[in-house]
Amino acid sequence: MSALPGSIEGALTTGLDDSPVLPAPADLPPLTEQTRLEAREIIARYPVPRSALLPMLHLVQSYQGYVSPEGVALCAEELGLTKAEVGAVATFYTMYKRRPTGRHIVSVCTNTLCSVLGGQRIMDALSADLGVHHDETAADGSITLEHAECLAACDYAPVVTVDYEFYDQQDVESARELVAALRRGEKPHPTRGAPLTDFRGVSRQLAGFNQYEDPRAAVDAPGNYEPTLIGLRLAEERGESAPAMTTGPEDQPADAGEPRDTVRPSGDTGETPGKEAADARVAAADTPAEKAGAAGSHPDAPEPSGRSLADSDDGTDTPAGSEPGTSGQGPQREA
Repeated sequence: MSALPGSIEGALTTGLDDSPVLPAPADLPPLTEQTRLEAREIIARYPVPRSALLPMLHLVQSYQGYVSPEGVALCAEELGLTKAEVGAVATFYTMYKRRPTGRHIVSVCTNTLCSVLGGQRIMDALSADLGVHHDETAADGSITLEHAECLAACDYAPVVTVDYEFYDQQDVESARELVAALRRGEKPHPTRGAPLTDFRGVSRQLAGFNQYEDPRAAVDAPGNYEPTLIGLRLAEERGESAPAMTTGPEDQPADAGEPRDTVRPSGDTGETPGKEAADARVAAADTPAEKAGAAGSHPDAPEPSGRSLADSDDGTDTPAGSEPGTSGQGPQREA
């Protein structure tokens, strides 16, 4: 599989896998004139056209389920970029898929806290049930499974997302039931967040368009935020609070106990700014160790014994017989 299917430029630019390209699925819907009109609508939102590339990639993904070679070409044409430039971006971010996906993307957090609490067991169980590994799609086209490094919801661990909507505090059985429901065509409501649609729908939302026929459906449902609030409640009970925020220069601490001339040399001593600052550091040292360290880094400090710099004019001396090809490094020439 190439770095971006059908994009030789993308593979050459990114240095990713450049093995034979798989053909696009026969049922892949084409990108239409409507797609171009929506792409231009996105471009019009930005003062610099190429800034529209990220949402445009989500747009083509919302039509075809992944960033296809056709989608790369459309973005390049509309933005005046090369396909290599578009492919380099599309292969950098994991939310842009490089091969056809299932109806839903199921992401299982396997980072530290989620893994300790069972995330890896969930991933292994779903992998066995679906017959796939990371970034692979079930044979029925229902689910693309992936592990996620972090879903930024450690207080709800272990976490699974479906099309980037959260299903919190999962275990092996609840995750299996969730995936089984998705494969039956059901859409269990997320623990928190908006109602579930599918991967193409959320890609459209990320492109800046409404994915719901009824805009009122996008309203987040009430969620259980108790795990997040526990820390706040404990802090109140213990009388703990965060340090006050600084608001301006008058709130900033002094220059780490060093004299101001360390940072802003006066220029009145006849020395270079570097030497003047070094003198100030030595004078400001409070302990013998600090004074020794400041003196050792002073520009006038003697070179440590046993260390010599190469002569910039004459270079270094190479002992006779140690050039490459001699002293056992290669065959000797006969006299």
